[in-house]
Amino acid sequence: MLPVLLVSVDNTVLAFALPEISAALRPSGAQQLWIIDIYPLILAGLLVSMGSFGDRIGRRRLLLIGATGFAAVSVIAAYAPSAEALIASRAALGFFGAMLMPSTLSLLRNIFLDTEQRRLAIAVWASCFAAGAALGPIVGGFLLEHAWWGSVFLLAVPVLIPLLVLGPVFVPESRDPTPGRIDVVSIALSMLALAPLVFAIKNLANGESVVVTAAFAVVGVVSLVLFVRRQLRRPDPMLDVRLFRVPTFSGAVLVNLLSVVSLVGFLFFVSQHLQLVIGQSPMQAGLSLVPGLGVMVVAGLAVVMLVRWVRPSTVIVSALLLSALGYALVLMLASPTAVAPIVVAFAVLGAGIGAAETLSNDLIVSSVPPEKAGAASAVSETAYEMGAVLGTAVLGSILTASYGADLRVPAGLDQEAAAAARETLGGAHAVADALPAEQAAALLGAAGEAFDSGVTITSGIGMMLMVISALLAARMLTMRAPASR
Repeated sequence: MLPVLLVSVDNTVLAFALPEISAALRPSGAQQLWIIDIYPLILAGLLVSMGSFGDRIGRRRLLLIGATGFAAVSVIAAYAPSAEALIASRAALGFFGAMLMPSTLSLLRNIFLDTEQRRLAIAVWASCFAAGAALGPIVGGFLLEHAWWGSVFLLAVPVLIPLLVLGPVFVPESRDPTPGRIDVVSIALSMLALAPLVFAIKNLANGESVVVTAAFAVVGVVSLVLFVRRQLRRPDPMLDVRLFRVPTFSGAVLVNLLSVVSLVGFLFFVSQHLQLVIGQSPMQAGLSLVPGLGVMVVAGLAVVMLVRWVRPSTVIVSALLLSALGYALVLMLASPTAVAPIVVAFAVLGAGIGAAETLSNDLIVSSVPPEKAGAASAVSETAYEMGAVLGTAVLGSILTASYGADLRVPAGLDQEAAAAARETLGGAHAVADALPAEQAAALLGAAGEAFDSGVTITSGIGMMLMVISALLAARMLTMRAPASR
């Protein structure tokens, strides 16, 4: 559970550290999104390859290699002198992070073979994401109030040292007893499929060149087609893509993807809203979200008992609709001064996400034999990380674009300052720090109104996304698998 806790803490801490990173490194709007996105982008591109690699060389071995690299690069990221250096460090963290996550879930699949034990173990695994997200804002908030922003990256070191010392003692090794050859071409194609597609989505959301966006999209789609054809023809595929013919497997992967899009998109705007609009400190903002994260943990564990009497598909659909209600509450009740509606909305959203994620992960890993657990776990994690990228790239970009379009800059600002204020809400606060009190208050008031206007639009989109995902889950999770030929 230590690597799961680490990755979850790392993601939440970064969201809360964004205002200070923005003030210290002065990233552009695009760079700010890249600071968040580059990590899951690299991670998503490598997860399938690393999951299959772990099946071959040993999941515990890959876990320990990834932990060593992740700890070392975390120290480098903590002292990054520029936005570009931080982006590069986050990319390296994505490389080593890709070794961590498939290993943890596939190890659980091989340790717990009983259905109920496995489902409970996966519930605990999924709950560690929520527990880490709850711990991240509190510990990170304390660090941000008493140290510089780079200290949040150093959290990885005390978490990973116990793993490196105790992992070889307590974690049993497991691997595929009859692994195929390492397929370098498939590894390259998987990266060429995922990374360009995500980059194209980011460009489209940011309003970048249509030609460049289309070029990356074509590269991604062509690579994906070639990857699938190669897997179908090989006797020992890196990833058995025939699994996607099983509606339950495909539906569970889709639930993972859209649930994380919803969660990450919500955290992207609510962390900034609490700190930069309402005026909470990082610690206060973290504590405001703890009830919702606690509800997420409880919901993830509670569904293990619930599915003894209610079909998993019914629970998942209900959970997704509950998440839609969380967005609806933000749409109706959020204001520049009230914290309670945000707390309640996140608790409702968290209950839905916690329940859906536990069951979708169990459906994914239980659909394959134990020796192929690494590849299946990688599919689950790829959906998770793709969702993290899309949550920020799509919902985050829509919010950023809406904020820039709605901001009415007070008279008297020079062109450069006005452009910086329109880039991000953090940029507006940085500009306001150098202005006279009256002008600064006018700018911050206008920036808060523009940001909340974008939050309203983003919440409406998030709500519709969850309703659509519930409808798709209701259809796919109840379909029968096609007869094998």
